[in-house]
Amino acid sequence: MCLRRSLTEKAAEAEKEVRAMYDAALDAGWDGEWFVRAYDANGDKVGSNECEEGKIFIEPQGFCVLAGIGVKEGKAQQALASVEKYLDTKYGIMILQPCYTHYYLNLGEISSYPPGYKENGGIFCHNNPWVSIAETVCGHGDRAFDIYKKTCPAYIEDISEVHCTEPYVYSQMVAGRDAKFFGQGKNSWLTGTAAWTFVNVSQYILGIQPDYDGLRIDPCVPESFGDYTIERRFRGAMYHISILNPGHVQKGIKSLTVNGRAVDGNVIPFDESVKEYEVTAVMG
Repeated sequence: MCLRRSLTEKAAEAEKEVRAMYDAALDAGWDGEWFVRAYDANGDKVGSNECEEGKIFIEPQGFCVLAGIGVKEGKAQQALASVEKYLDTKYGIMILQPCYTHYYLNLGEISSYPPGYKENGGIFCHNNPWVSIAETVCGHGDRAFDIYKKTCPAYIEDISEVHCTEPYVYSQMVAGRDAKFFGQGKNSWLTGTAAWTFVNVSQYILGIQPDYDGLRIDPCVPESFGDYTIERRFRGAMYHISILNPGHVQKGIKSLTVNGRAVDGNVIPFDESVKEYEVTAVMG
């Protein structure tokens, strides 16, 4: 935004801070197989292999990777592999592992819950989309959609006797693997999951992303997903978008046609005078 306003010095200052944050996340924030959750007031790591319990947390793996940190270095892919190995379950991704079995004064409330519940190893529905989005950043459409389905009410109605909450609404959390009632939903309606899921599905899986210069088409879908169409109203115009996937790839746009004309890249240029767009994007 600074560059668009010719604030070059301010832009350079911001870019310098971005690079510093990126480097810090890969330096002090990398634990060998995943990203560290935090440092406590004493400077000790939280969410590290050095910890007795609570070695890996979901939040930094999702947020660092969706921000693009570690992708070109291969660390993002390693972090997501660790999520699948240590945190994933048939009912969704747990917030941490291993669970805390006693109270930690430096951690407080998180270690006060029974193992498998709430912040102590529960499956929080609102941060599962963060990892799904992160998977799309790395081009893993199959994995991203699998994560989405594990907490989506439309896909888990057949386990209502386990889930025990309304089959048409997200829960704040689902009891984790260490809980007595693994898979049981808690606190339905009390969550930001729907908003995060809408962003995940519309912008990252289906890939229709609002951008400064126009709509960006950047889907990341399962190989078996096939072709699909989307109608999107954006800046006073209606977009009729067809996304074709003849090669059944998970990510990548090979060609983009807007109102009969080929467009380089994957952004539909915004033209205030145009009120109707016919768009065809071919994945490949």
